Amino acid sequence: MRITQGILTNSMLRNLNQSFNRLDAIQNQLATGKKITKPSDDPVVAMRGISFRGDLNNIEQYQRNIAEVNNFLDSTDVALDQATSALQRIRELTVNASNGVYTNDERKSIAAEINQLREQLIDVGNSKVAGKYIFNGTSTTSPPLDKTNPNNPAANINTNPLSIEVFDGVQLQVNANAQGLFGDNSATGGTNLFGDISALIDDLNNAAGTPGNSIDSYLAKLDANINNIVSTRADVGARKNRVELMEERLMTQEVFSTRILSDNEDADLERVITDLTTQESVHRAALGVGARIVQPSLLDFLR
Repeated sequence: MRITQGILTNSMLRNLNQSFNRLDAIQNQLATGKKITKPSDDPVVAMRGISFRGDLNNIEQYQRNIAEVNNFLDSTDVALDQATSALQRIRELTVNASNGVYTNDERKSIAAEINQLREQLIDVGNSKVAGKYIFNGTSTTSPPLDKTNPNNPAANINTNPLSIEVFDGVQLQVNANAQGLFGDNSATGGTNLFGDISALIDDLNNAAGTPGNSIDSYLAKLDANINNIVSTRADVGARKNRVELMEERLMTQEVFSTRILSDNEDADLERVITDLTTQESVHRAALGVGARIVQPSLLDFLR
């Protein structure tokens, strides 16, 4: 095969173009800090990067969900603490009213204060966080307690548990059992918070019976309601502890996923700089060789 000047020139130009492409690829890696700038550079790296980014996006969403869970649980704990304080004050007033030296008017004054505490308990039951009612199950846009029905404000509580996903396949309930707290559970041997308080107010206003066989009987009922709230707070605290464990797990998973994404996509800058220096030397040599291959002109012979 006869090698002509045209063949040498075309080969030289093709090789120079390939050298330019390699130099451009290395310079892009150095400028972006990434192994690839488009999927065609390395389809395998690109596909794995999509998968790893999907994992990170899921983790970020779970972290946002956990923040919502914490808002609900913290708000629930605060509300239950306020309910406990109100009930303890009602119990204190009941103990005072059971004293035989109190007059009917004094008992009516106590009844008036207990009535205000009942209103406070309704407000606590209608607590909201970020515009959502925390004690009404999945009906977060509707108040669970109705102030216009003081004897049974919890008649329309939504009992469906509200759960939020905090990890792949892991759901955590964020609301307390409002029916168990505020509803009438006497048919099953449970508490009846507002029913007991309303009956106590009526007895104080009507001065029914004697302290020994009427007012005193409410102490055990109030104690049962207080214990019920304390038990619910303990359950909320247990769920809070689990949320903290899930937060730690997500943080660990985030670090791991970020590292493998970096290993997959980030360029080794030390190696890139070395490759760039080497490729620049190769390219300069190619340019020098190419200059010698180009056919001399007639002017070159006349010199």
